Amino acid sequence: MNYRDYLSITPEIEQAIAENKPIVALESTILSHGMPYPENLEFAHKVEEIVRGQGAIPATMAILDGKLKVGLNAEELEFMCNGKDIAKASRRDVAVYLATKRPAATTVATTMMIADMAGIRIFATGGIGGVHRGAQETMDISADLQELAHTNVCVVGAGCKSILDIGLTLEYLETFGVPVLGYQTDDFPAFYCESSGFGVDHNAKDAEEVALIMKTKWDLGLEGGMLVGNPIPHEYSMDHKVIDKIIEEALELAKQQGIHGKATTPFLLAKIKELSGGDSLASNLQLAYNNAKVASQIAVAYAKIR
Repeated sequence: MNYRDYLSITPEIEQAIAENKPIVALESTILSHGMPYPENLEFAHKVEEIVRGQGAIPATMAILDGKLKVGLNAEELEFMCNGKDIAKASRRDVAVYLATKRPAATTVATTMMIADMAGIRIFATGGIGGVHRGAQETMDISADLQELAHTNVCVVGAGCKSILDIGLTLEYLETFGVPVLGYQTDDFPAFYCESSGFGVDHNAKDAEEVALIMKTKWDLGLEGGMLVGNPIPHEYSMDHKVIDKIIEEALELAKQQGIHGKATTPFLLAKIKELSGGDSLASNLQLAYNNAKVASQIAVAYAKIR
Protein backbone atom coordinates (compact mmCIF):
# COMPACT_ATOMS: atom_id res chain seq x y z
CA MET A 1 0.00 0.00 0.00
CA ASN A 2 0.99 3.63 -0.42
CA TYR A 3 -0.58 6.87 0.75
CA ARG A 4 -3.04 6.97 -2.16
CA ASP A 5 -4.71 3.84 -0.78
CA TYR A 6 -5.80 5.91 2.23
CA LEU A 7 -7.37 8.67 0.12
CA SER A 8 -11.12 8.71 -0.50
CA ILE A 9 -11.85 11.31 -3.17
CA THR A 10 -15.36 12.13 -4.35
CA PRO A 11 -15.98 11.39 -8.05
CA GLU A 12 -16.53 15.09 -8.80
CA ILE A 13 -13.20 16.09 -7.28
CA GLU A 14 -11.35 13.12 -8.79
CA GLN A 15 -12.55 14.19 -12.23
CA ALA A 16 -11.66 17.82 -11.51
CA ILE A 17 -8.10 16.82 -10.54
CA ALA A 18 -7.71 14.76 -13.71
CA GLU A 19 -8.99 17.64 -15.87
CA ASN A 20 -6.98 20.37 -14.07
CA LYS A 21 -10.09 22.21 -12.93
CA PRO A 22 -9.84 24.73 -10.06
CA ILE A 23 -10.32 23.17 -6.61
CA VAL A 24 -10.19 24.77 -3.16
CA ALA A 25 -9.40 22.70 -0.08
CA LEU A 26 -11.37 23.48 3.09
CA GLU A 27 -10.71 22.39 6.68
CA SER A 28 -13.20 20.71 9.02
CA THR A 29 -11.86 21.76 12.45
CA ILE A 30 -13.78 25.01 12.18
CA LEU A 31 -16.94 22.90 11.80
CA SER A 32 -16.39 20.30 14.52
CA HIS A 33 -14.55 22.47 17.06
CA GLY A 34 -15.15 26.08 16.09
CA MET A 35 -18.92 26.58 16.00
CA PRO A 36 -22.11 25.16 17.50
CA TYR A 37 -24.63 23.11 15.51
CA PRO A 38 -26.53 24.00 13.30
CA GLU A 39 -24.67 27.27 12.66
CA ASN A 40 -21.61 25.27 11.61
CA LEU A 41 -23.60 23.33 9.01
CA GLU A 42 -25.06 26.55 7.58
CA PHE A 43 -21.53 27.96 7.46
CA ALA A 44 -20.20 24.84 5.68
CA HIS A 45 -22.88 25.08 2.99
CA LYS A 46 -22.32 28.82 2.58
CA VAL A 47 -18.55 28.45 2.13
CA GLU A 48 -19.01 25.71 -0.47
CA GLU A 49 -21.55 27.91 -2.29
CA ILE A 50 -19.07 30.79 -2.37
CA VAL A 51 -16.35 28.55 -3.84
CA ARG A 52 -18.71 27.27 -6.55
CA GLY A 53 -19.92 30.80 -7.24
CA GLN A 54 -16.37 31.81 -8.18
CA GLY A 55 -16.01 28.89 -10.59
CA ALA A 56 -14.07 26.46 -8.38
CA ILE A 57 -14.93 23.15 -6.68
CA PRO A 58 -14.89 22.85 -2.85
CA ALA A 59 -13.03 19.96 -1.22
CA THR A 60 -13.77 19.80 2.51
CA MET A 61 -11.33 17.44 4.26
CA ALA A 62 -11.84 15.03 7.18
CA ILE A 63 -10.72 11.67 8.53
CA LEU A 64 -13.58 9.16 8.48
CA ASP A 65 -13.77 5.34 8.48
CA GLY A 66 -10.01 4.97 8.24
CA LYS A 67 -9.78 7.20 5.15
CA LEU A 68 -8.49 10.66 4.31
CA LYS A 69 -11.61 12.22 2.88
CA VAL A 70 -11.22 14.68 0.01
CA GLY A 71 -14.68 16.16 -0.29
CA LEU A 72 -17.67 15.24 1.87
CA ASN A 73 -21.17 14.23 0.85
CA ALA A 74 -24.24 15.66 2.64
CA GLU A 75 -24.36 12.88 5.23
CA GLU A 76 -20.63 13.17 6.03
CA LEU A 77 -20.84 16.95 6.29
CA GLU A 78 -23.77 16.65 8.69
CA PHE A 79 -21.78 14.17 10.79
CA MET A 80 -18.73 16.45 10.99
CA CYS A 81 -20.99 19.26 12.22
CA ASN A 82 -23.15 17.28 14.64
CA GLY A 83 -21.27 14.03 15.35
CA LYS A 84 -19.98 13.00 18.76
CA ASP A 85 -16.39 12.36 19.84
CA ILE A 86 -14.80 13.89 16.76
CA ALA A 87 -11.09 14.39 17.40
CA LYS A 88 -8.94 17.28 16.19
CA ALA A 89 -6.16 15.84 14.04
CA SER A 90 -2.81 17.45 13.42
CA ARG A 91 0.06 15.75 11.55
CA ARG A 92 1.17 13.64 14.52
CA ASP A 93 -2.36 12.20 14.94
CA VAL A 94 -3.11 11.14 11.38
CA ALA A 95 -1.71 7.60 11.49
CA VAL A 96 -3.38 6.90 14.85
CA TYR A 97 -6.83 8.05 13.70
CA LEU A 98 -6.58 6.23 10.39
CA ALA A 99 -5.46 2.97 12.02
CA THR A 100 -8.11 3.11 14.76
CA LYS A 101 -10.82 4.49 12.42
CA ARG A 102 -11.59 7.32 14.81
CA PRO A 103 -13.36 10.27 13.13
CA ALA A 104 -11.32 13.45 13.15
CA ALA A 105 -11.53 16.99 11.88
CA THR A 106 -8.57 18.39 9.97
CA THR A 107 -6.53 21.36 11.14
CA VAL A 108 -4.63 23.67 8.79
CA ALA A 109 -1.66 21.27 8.88
CA THR A 110 -3.64 18.11 8.09
CA THR A 111 -5.78 19.83 5.46
CA MET A 112 -2.57 20.91 3.72
CA MET A 113 -1.20 17.35 3.95
CA ILE A 114 -4.29 15.76 2.43
CA ALA A 115 -4.60 18.46 -0.25
CA ASP A 116 -0.99 17.89 -1.29
CA MET A 117 -1.50 14.11 -1.44
CA ALA A 118 -4.51 14.63 -3.71
CA GLY A 119 -2.78 17.23 -5.90
CA ILE A 120 -4.81 20.24 -4.72
CA ARG A 121 -2.71 23.40 -4.46
CA ILE A 122 -5.01 26.05 -2.92
CA PHE A 123 -6.56 26.02 0.56
CA ALA A 124 -8.86 28.57 2.20
CA THR A 125 -8.91 28.81 5.99
CA GLY A 126 -9.78 31.41 8.62
CA GLY A 127 -6.25 32.01 9.85
CA ILE A 128 -3.19 29.86 10.46
CA GLY A 129 -1.80 28.77 13.81
CA GLY A 130 1.62 30.04 14.80
CA VAL A 131 3.93 30.87 17.68
CA HIS A 132 1.88 31.30 20.84
CA ARG A 133 2.52 34.15 23.25
CA GLY A 134 5.05 33.02 25.84
CA ALA A 135 6.41 30.29 23.56
CA GLN A 136 9.92 31.12 24.80
CA GLU A 137 8.96 29.15 27.94
CA THR A 138 6.18 26.83 26.71
CA MET A 139 7.53 25.94 23.22
CA ASP A 140 3.90 26.10 22.04
CA ILE A 141 4.31 26.45 18.28
CA SER A 142 1.65 25.28 15.85
CA ALA A 143 2.40 22.42 13.46
CA ASP A 144 0.87 24.65 10.76
CA LEU A 145 4.20 26.47 10.41
CA GLN A 146 6.25 23.35 9.66
CA GLU A 147 3.58 22.25 7.20
CA LEU A 148 3.90 25.58 5.40
CA ALA A 149 7.66 25.07 5.32
CA HIS A 150 7.47 21.66 3.62
CA THR A 151 4.10 21.16 1.88
CA ASN A 152 3.36 22.61 -1.56
CA VAL A 153 0.01 24.28 -0.88
CA CYS A 154 -0.92 27.96 -1.05
CA VAL A 155 -2.89 28.92 2.07
CA VAL A 156 -5.27 31.87 1.96
CA GLY A 157 -6.19 33.20 5.39
CA ALA A 158 -6.74 36.41 7.34
CA GLY A 159 -3.16 36.24 8.59
CA CYS A 160 -2.74 34.36 11.84
CA LYS A 161 -5.00 34.30 14.85
CA SER A 162 -4.77 37.39 17.06
CA ILE A 163 -4.14 35.19 20.12
CA LEU A 164 -0.63 34.46 18.79
CA ASP A 165 2.69 36.29 18.87
CA ILE A 166 2.44 37.59 15.32
CA GLY A 167 5.97 38.98 15.12
CA LEU A 168 7.54 35.67 16.13
CA THR A 169 5.22 33.77 13.77
CA LEU A 170 6.44 35.86 10.84
CA GLU A 171 10.07 35.41 11.93
CA TYR A 172 9.55 31.63 12.00
CA LEU A 173 8.07 31.65 8.49
CA GLU A 174 10.98 33.76 7.21
CA THR A 175 13.49 31.31 8.69
CA PHE A 176 11.89 28.43 6.80
CA GLY A 177 11.59 30.33 3.53
CA VAL A 178 7.81 30.65 3.39
CA PRO A 179 6.70 33.61 1.22
CA VAL A 180 4.12 35.77 2.99
CA LEU A 181 2.06 37.76 0.53
CA GLY A 182 -0.52 40.41 1.26
CA TYR A 183 -3.60 40.29 -0.94
CA GLN A 184 -3.91 43.88 -2.15
CA THR A 185 -2.26 45.09 1.06
CA ASP A 186 1.18 45.94 2.44
CA ASP A 187 0.07 45.00 5.95
CA PHE A 188 -0.09 41.51 7.40
CA PRO A 189 -3.65 41.03 8.68
CA ALA A 190 -4.40 39.95 12.25
CA PHE A 191 -7.51 37.78 11.88
CA TYR A 192 -10.18 39.97 13.53
CA CYS A 193 -8.27 43.13 12.53
CA GLU A 194 -7.28 44.41 9.08
CA SER A 195 -3.67 45.03 10.10
CA SER A 196 -1.28 43.62 12.67
CA GLY A 197 1.28 46.40 12.42
CA PHE A 198 3.67 44.06 10.59
CA GLY A 199 4.45 44.09 6.88
CA VAL A 200 4.33 41.36 4.23
CA ASP A 201 7.00 40.20 1.78
CA HIS A 202 5.01 41.32 -1.25
CA ASN A 203 1.72 43.06 -2.01
CA ALA A 204 0.00 40.89 -4.64
CA LYS A 205 -2.26 43.03 -6.81
CA ASP A 206 -4.67 40.27 -7.90
CA ALA A 207 -5.36 36.52 -8.07
CA GLU A 208 -3.42 36.16 -11.33
CA GLU A 209 -0.26 37.51 -9.72
CA VAL A 210 -0.58 35.10 -6.77
CA ALA A 211 -1.06 32.20 -9.20
CA LEU A 212 2.03 33.20 -11.18
CA ILE A 213 4.13 33.40 -8.00
CA MET A 214 2.89 29.93 -6.98
CA LYS A 215 3.81 28.45 -10.37
CA THR A 216 7.21 30.13 -10.40
CA LYS A 217 8.06 28.94 -6.88
CA TRP A 218 7.25 25.32 -7.60
CA ASP A 219 8.76 25.40 -11.13
CA LEU A 220 12.02 26.28 -9.39
CA GLY A 221 11.70 23.24 -7.13
CA LEU A 222 11.42 25.43 -4.02
CA GLU A 223 9.79 23.16 -1.45
CA GLY A 224 6.98 24.37 0.75
CA GLY A 225 3.85 26.44 0.71
CA MET A 226 2.90 30.09 0.59
CA LEU A 227 0.75 32.20 2.87
CA VAL A 228 -1.58 34.80 1.38
CA GLY A 229 -2.75 37.28 4.02
CA ASN A 230 -6.24 38.40 2.99
CA PRO A 231 -7.58 41.11 5.31
CA ILE A 232 -11.01 40.84 6.89
CA PRO A 233 -13.48 43.18 5.09
CA HIS A 234 -13.22 46.66 6.60
CA GLU A 235 -16.79 46.78 7.87
CA TYR A 236 -16.23 43.65 9.99
CA SER A 237 -12.79 44.54 11.32
CA MET A 238 -12.60 44.84 15.10
CA ASP A 239 -10.79 47.56 17.04
CA HIS A 240 -7.22 46.56 17.98
CA LYS A 241 -7.42 47.89 21.53
CA VAL A 242 -10.71 46.14 22.25
CA ILE A 243 -9.66 42.76 20.90
CA ASP A 244 -6.22 42.92 22.57
CA LYS A 245 -7.84 43.53 25.95
CA ILE A 246 -10.21 40.60 25.43
CA ILE A 247 -7.34 38.32 24.35
CA GLU A 248 -5.27 39.20 27.43
CA GLU A 249 -8.22 38.31 29.65
CA ALA A 250 -8.77 35.02 27.79
CA LEU A 251 -5.07 34.14 28.04
CA GLU A 252 -5.11 34.71 31.79
CA LEU A 253 -8.14 32.43 32.14
CA ALA A 254 -6.37 29.71 30.12
CA LYS A 255 -3.33 29.99 32.39
CA GLN A 256 -5.46 29.76 35.54
CA GLN A 257 -7.27 26.66 34.23
CA GLY A 258 -4.12 24.91 33.03
CA ILE A 259 -5.18 24.88 29.37
CA HIS A 260 -2.28 24.08 27.02
CA GLY A 261 -1.35 22.31 23.78
CA LYS A 262 -3.96 21.80 21.08
CA ALA A 263 -6.74 22.60 23.54
CA THR A 264 -5.49 26.19 23.77
CA THR A 265 -6.86 27.64 20.53
CA PRO A 266 -10.45 26.30 20.84
CA PHE A 267 -10.56 27.46 24.47
CA LEU A 268 -9.30 30.95 23.65
CA LEU A 269 -11.59 31.41 20.65
CA ALA A 270 -14.61 30.34 22.71
CA LYS A 271 -13.67 32.74 25.51
CA ILE A 272 -13.07 35.57 23.06
CA LYS A 273 -16.51 34.97 21.56
CA GLU A 274 -18.05 35.06 25.06
CA LEU A 275 -16.13 38.16 26.16
CA SER A 276 -16.83 40.04 22.92
CA GLY A 277 -20.56 39.41 23.15
CA GLY A 278 -20.47 37.38 19.93
CA ASP A 279 -18.79 40.08 17.84
CA SER A 280 -15.72 37.90 17.27
CA LEU A 281 -17.82 35.06 15.81
CA ALA A 282 -19.50 37.44 13.36
CA SER A 283 -16.06 38.68 12.27
CA ASN A 284 -14.77 35.10 12.06
CA LEU A 285 -17.58 34.12 9.68
CA GLN A 286 -17.08 37.08 7.39
CA LEU A 287 -13.32 36.69 7.12
CA ALA A 288 -13.75 32.99 6.33
CA TYR A 289 -16.24 33.78 3.56
CA ASN A 290 -13.88 36.38 2.15
CA ASN A 291 -10.96 33.94 2.20
CA ALA A 292 -13.02 31.32 0.36
CA LYS A 293 -13.84 33.88 -2.33
CA VAL A 294 -10.24 34.99 -2.86
CA ALA A 295 -8.85 31.44 -2.71
CA SER A 296 -11.33 30.41 -5.39
CA GLN A 297 -10.25 33.26 -7.64
CA ILE A 298 -6.62 32.19 -7.19
CA ALA A 299 -7.53 28.56 -7.92
CA VAL A 300 -9.23 29.61 -11.18
CA ALA A 301 -6.20 31.69 -12.20
CA TYR A 302 -3.76 28.91 -11.28
CA ALA A 303 -5.68 26.30 -13.29
CA LYS A 304 -5.38 28.53 -16.37
CA ILE A 305 -1.57 28.83 -16.23
CA ARG A 306 -0.60 25.33 -15.09
